[in-house]
Parts: sequence; structure tokens; C-alpha cells
Amino acid sequence: MADEPSPKKNKPNILLNEEGGEKVNWRQWKAQKKEEKKLRKETRVIRQLEKQKQKAEDQQQIHQEENESKGRSYTLSVAVPGSVMDNAQSPELRTYLAGQIARACAVFCVDEVIIFDEQGDNITNTEGEFKGVGKKGQACVQLARILQYLECPQYLRKSFFPVHKDLQFAGVLNPLDSPHHMRIDEEAEFREGVVLDRPCKSGKGSLVNCGMRKDVRIDKQLQAGLRVTVQLNKKYNEDSKVHQGSVVAPHVPRTLRGLYWGYSVRLASCLSSVFTECPYKEGYDLTVGTSEKGNNADDITLSPFKHMLVVFGGLRGLEESVNSDDNLSVTDPSVLFDLYLNTCPGQGSRTIRTEEALLISLSELRQKIAAVFPNMSAG
Repeated sequence: MADEPSPKKNKPNILLNEEGGEKVNWRQWKAQKKEEKKLRKETRVIRQLEKQKQKAEDQQQIHQEENESKGRSYTLSVAVPGSVMDNAQSPELRTYLAGQIARACAVFCVDEVIIFDEQGDNITNTEGEFKGVGKKGQACVQLARILQYLECPQYLRKSFFPVHKDLQFAGVLNPLDSPHHMRIDEEAEFREGVVLDRPCKSGKGSLVNCGMRKDVRIDKQLQAGLRVTVQLNKKYNEDSKVHQGSVVAPHVPRTLRGLYWGYSVRLASCLSSVFTECPYKEGYDLTVGTSEKGNNADDITLSPFKHMLVVFGGLRGLEESVNSDDNLSVTDPSVLFDLYLNTCPGQGSRTIRTEEALLISLSELRQKIAAVFPNMSAG
């Protein structure tokens, strides 16, 4: 009888360790590895959840900051005739007069300066030169150019203002020192900059000179030479060659943080164009004319508004501006405005110069505006 095969014996599940000596049970080893893999997976999931939670908290903080931001919703515009430059007797005095107007607008947070023509020159841009005192020249152009020059941050002026005869004495004027005139090492959320003509990879945006030691890479690819308002990222790597930021509208520092971000300059061919060419869709919902023939400003209160316009007359007052405008059929300037005010009743001089009227009127109206917007005026 043939030998029957012996029954199979269950071989012990063993595995040599790394030293090749002691034997270990492979089932236990496999279970241990499986447990370690499970722990690694759980750790990875926990890290992802923590990142999502941190991101949600950051977004919540941003929304909370936006809700708590002390933005300024209204705008303040002033209009002055370019003929005020004829009241100066030398190029140095003309420049200083423009500097006084710029300082007054900056001190009282004016957002828009309109320079209108009373002489029928139909000037709508700053191309050309002012020919001289007393001549029918381009006083509006020179005034506009100097105002633009002073409003521009110092580190951007070489990019936008080449050597020009109108700016011959502008370098000695008092600086506006507005919040957007940043120092090189000053930390800020917003900065003004100029797009640089440097090649960038497609989809990598553009480089902007914001007056810092490092350039800023923005999120959009824009044409070189443009002036832009940049919102800098709060978190950035100090070892990086550039800062990171995004382009925002020029009004964002004002509407989001309540910062005064300079003024824009607009040229109008006549007094009526000041109203009809308003850059705001809603137009000016509160217009104020200033004259010694107006009502006492101490006795009035302002109604809520979004865009306020204050108009000043020239050497002969607003009456001359109305008479020289062929588009207007009225003779009384008070009918053009919601309020026609005398901001300095009982004046001791026969005349108040326009640069003086700016300071007096804006100082008087500042208290009226603060009463309408008590939470915004502090910013």
C-alpha cells in the first residue's frame, strides 16, 4: 500500500526582521503598517480641515473689517475759473497762486477740481502753454497742469510730467503731503504706482513701481505707463524679489477706508459744462454757489447728498461767468444752484480773492458736512 501524503501543516506566518535574526509575525506587521497608513491619512485630512477653517476665518475677518470700515461715501467737488491766474503779475506769483488752491483742496479733502473757462477758448485738455499775464491765453491749462503736478506723488512725477515751461517754478511750492504721498519705507494698504515696461510671462500680470524698494506684481496685465491704484497683499514673503498686489479703482481707499486719496482735475469749456459734463452718473445732487450777494451761510443746514459741488467766481464774481456763457439764458446766477451762499458776511475788504474764498467757504461748509455725516467726517 502506497504511502498516503501527509496532511499540510499550517506554516506560521513569519517574517525576518531587518537584522535577519528574530522572526516576527507578518500578520501583526501588516496590521501595524495598515494602522500607520490610517493615521497618516487621518493626519492629512485634519490638516486640510484646519486649512479650510483658517481660510474661512480669514474671509470672515475680511468681511468683518469691511463692515467695520469707516469709508466715505460722498464726494466733494469745487469749480474755479481759470481767469484767477490773471490776478497774478509774474510767473512766480501765478505758480504760487495755483499752489494755494491746491493746498486748500487737499486740506479740506476735495475729490474733484473743475477749472472752467470764462473767455470762450473752449479748452478741454492740458496740452499747450500759458502765453502770459493779461493775454488771451491758456490760463486754465497752466492752472490745471500745476494742480495735477502737485497732486501726483513725488516718486511718479518723472513718469508723467516732463520738463515744461508751466512747471518752471512748481518745484518750490509747498507739498500737499496727502495720505497717498508715501515715503519709501512707509507701510500702507494702498499705494499709487505706474505700470513698468518690463516683460512678464503671460498670465503673470504686470510690474508696478509704487515708490518702494521692491516693485509690485499686480494681478492684471496692463499697458506700460498707466497710473494705477494698488492694494498690497497683507502677507508677503520678505525674501521675494517683488511684492504682490491687485489693481483697484481710485475711489476704493476713500469708500473702503475713508482715506483722502487726492483730487482729480477736469477742464470745462464754460460754466454750464461744469454741470453737464459731471463724471458721476447721478450728477451733482447738491450744488452751492458762493457770492457776497448770497444768503448768510450761518443760517443754513445741508441735506444729505452723494456728490456736492461748490462753485467759485473769478475776479468779477459768478455774474461774469454767467454772462460769458452762451449756453445760459439767465442773468441771475443764484437760479443755477440749490444754495447760493455768502460764506463770509460782514467782510472788511471790498473783495475776497478766490484762493481766500476757497479756504473760507470750505471751512464754513466743513461743519455743515460733518453734521450730515458725523461718522465719516472724523476719517
